[in-house]
Amino acid sequence: MPAPRTPQPPVTVRVFTQRLSATPRGARLARHLALTQLHAWGIPHGSYTSEAAAVIVAELAANAVTHGRVPGRDFELRLSLPTGSVRIEVSDTRTEPRPPKPGDVRPPHPLDEHGRGLVLVDALADRWEVVDREPAPGKTVRVEVDLWRGHGAEK
Repeated sequence: MPAPRTPQPPVTVRVFTQRLSATPRGARLARHLALTQLHAWGIPHGSYTSEAAAVIVAELAANAVTHGRVPGRDFELRLSLPTGSVRIEVSDTRTEPRPPKPGDVRPPHPLDEHGRGLVLVDALADRWEVVDREPAPGKTVRVEVDLWRGHGAEK
């Protein structure tokens, strides 16, 4: 005789998706929208999770408009709340160049003017990866930041 089924609570999936122009203004707007959406989901401004997400979105959006820009095409910001974390996804429509994989990010030379964005992402993210964009073409950088002691409390 099979075990009785345990009733499962309903799952509310929280997802925010926005296409933005591949311009510096679009990158700034991505950061602002991400912070506003996280706050609406109960992750307060100024919390560790909110601040980490702000830096990650700013860096990934800047990379999308600088290195992933295809004229006439937007980039996409997607936020979601899987259990216990915030997932940030930034997609662009350029297949190459691909950013380094987690573990392959090297700090820049101290006098370099660029190259610190993924170092910050690597330091702040609990998990991250680079995957093919769906639908193709392009790539998506997917990052997760774990929630600590409730929504967004200090680590």
